Amino acid sequence: MTHALDAVRVDLDGLADIAPPTMIEPLPERSRGGLPQVKLPSGHTAVHLTSYRDVHAVLTDVSFARAETNVDDGPTFLPTIMPTEMLLNLDHPGHGRLKGFVASAYSAATMARRVPAVHRVLDDALADLRAQRERGTADLVGALLDPVTIGVNVDYLGIPTADIAYFRHLSREMQLAHDTDVDKLLADFWTLYHYIEDLVAQRRELRPGLILDLLAARDSVSPPVTDAEYAAILLGSLVGGDQNILSVITKIAYVALARPELWRYLVDHPDEIPTAVEEFLRLLPLGRISTFPRVSTREIQLGAGVLYPGDIVYADAHAANRDPEVYPDPSVIDPARNGKRHLQFGYGMHHCMGAAMARMEITEVLRRLVAELPTLELAVPENEIRWETGVLVHRPVFLPVTW
Repeated sequence: MTHALDAVRVDLDGLADIAPPTMIEPLPERSRGGLPQVKLPSGHTAVHLTSYRDVHAVLTDVSFARAETNVDDGPTFLPTIMPTEMLLNLDHPGHGRLKGFVASAYSAATMARRVPAVHRVLDDALADLRAQRERGTADLVGALLDPVTIGVNVDYLGIPTADIAYFRHLSREMQLAHDTDVDKLLADFWTLYHYIEDLVAQRRELRPGLILDLLAARDSVSPPVTDAEYAAILLGSLVGGDQNILSVITKIAYVALARPELWRYLVDHPDEIPTAVEEFLRLLPLGRISTFPRVSTREIQLGAGVLYPGDIVYADAHAANRDPEVYPDPSVIDPARNGKRHLQFGYGMHHCMGAAMARMEITEVLRRLVAELPTLELAVPENEIRWETGVLVHRPVFLPVTW
């Protein structure tokens, strides 16, 4: 398929601050199966898979275990372990039971019905952005992207907006996951988790929304969903549906505005925004890692070598999304690219529960911005924009804009 602006192609590697610092240390020795190895922050040696073929093979194979890594002194990128009931820590077949319980709530069809709700939140945010601009330079993150991501999420979950001030900073700290003060990180995490437990027990006021809907449906699976399991699901919903989407959408806005030819492409071709979003997602990692470590439970032949039972594996989805055998000129953002499905949201059993929500929200925000603010541009040079970075966060803190 040929597009009028096929020539609009930007090499991402030349963009200031877009690449987060790595958390892995390459090792000179190969694994017993002939595969490259890296050292994880936990000190463990892991096989490092970088080709699309091999990463995809691991992500779609249920024999790779996550539960074995979420233990004291286990192989990890995080400074502490997480609740065992969280979906990302569950293995087959237990994972399927809980994922099936919540899957329809985050399906593409469900998210399509949420579009009007997103635009209601956007109406207020755009008004705030315009009000800032009347006073001078506006901040696209503070006035629009940040309030939209949290506003859409609490509206869907049914959490009172008054609670945002209580839990929002806690969810941010959880995603940053700095190891400089583990005691504080744990205290923040458990404060957030106890808040979620209160939501599950209905000790806090709730509006109509997903939390109450799922509470009413918890007996629909066998065995019924426990309080601990439901709290773990909501933890992912509360944090992922806010912080993760915010991290990605701020980077997309930054890239599009830092390279005006990309922004002009979106303005001139609004129908191509969903396709362009996929290309942005392919190249913009959430934070400093792209997947969590897994443990191989069987021998498997990959394209680059052999994995054996007990091998710790880091299936690097970010590297796979830049595999030149799958994506020609892999570091180039080509908003008209047609290629294999990227691995930003994972694949297989651990495919991101909120992928459809992220796609829908990012797409609708971009559609409104290009329609209502077609001359939007950065108000400062790209190298003056401040970023925050953590394990699961790498994003601009502010995006000063004008039009």
